[in-house]
Amino acid sequence: QMFFLMLLGVAEGILLSLMSYDRYVAVCHPLHYPVLMRRQVCLLMMGTSWTSGVLVASIQTSITLHFPYCASHAVDHFFCELPALLKLSCADTSAYELALSISGVLILLLPLSLIAASYSQVLGAVLRMRSEEARHKAFTTCSSHITVVGLFYGAAVFMYMVPGTYHSPQQDNMVSLFYSLVTPTLN
Repeated sequence: QMFFLMLLGVAEGILLSLMSYDRYVAVCHPLHYPVLMRRQVCLLMMGTSWTSGVLVASIQTSITLHFPYCASHAVDHFFCELPALLKLSCADTSAYELALSISGVLILLLPLSLIAASYSQVLGAVLRMRSEEARHKAFTTCSSHITVVGLFYGAAVFMYMVPGTYHSPQQDNMVSLFYSLVTPTLN
């Protein structure tokens, strides 16, 4: 369960980041869209997303499952997720938690910064459009993606980048349900 949840979460996060490039090309370079977003590019984007998910999930799951668990084996969580399992470990997980923070920057904050860069270019292009109808169409095209990005990355950053002492297990349960069920449904 942890492997597949992580695989799908990482793949979705990377895919959302790559989709912002699609929006950038559609708004900023509409005449070049068929060339820049040809089938091979889309397949490469999809493959990158899935490969990243498999790679991260394989590494994180194998490391996490090698920790000794000597207390209760009941996971106080809706899903068998990394933070919930680390709380059950009787070994010192601080070095691994530091490594998770670093990988969190790569997995969450780097794609989020790429999304921000794409949408800053899109916003600039939209503001330069003379036609009100064209501006409205561009905002409509991008607004649903921005909403899903905000919901997904907001929940994921809260869950994986904010120290566990700042939120309760009940909040963790709600947030994990949110980014694992709500945002994929909206996407």
